[in-house]
Amino acid sequence: VEGYKVGISPPSFDKQFVRDYLDTLDWDKTAPGPTLPADILNQTSERYQEALTRLFD
Repeated sequence: VEGYKVGISPPSFDKQFVRDYLDTLDWDKTAPGPTLPADILNQTSERYQEALTRLFD
């Protein structure tokens, strides 16, 4: 419930964050995909850690 606002999408705790980043690139979506920068990897890891914390704390 924390941070919930009517009419606004809640924060995503899945790989949508990475998809959103990839959509900003000029990439034709064929394999292999682009290398993800460290900040995107770190932010993704933080999101998964937060999800785990919310589930198990």
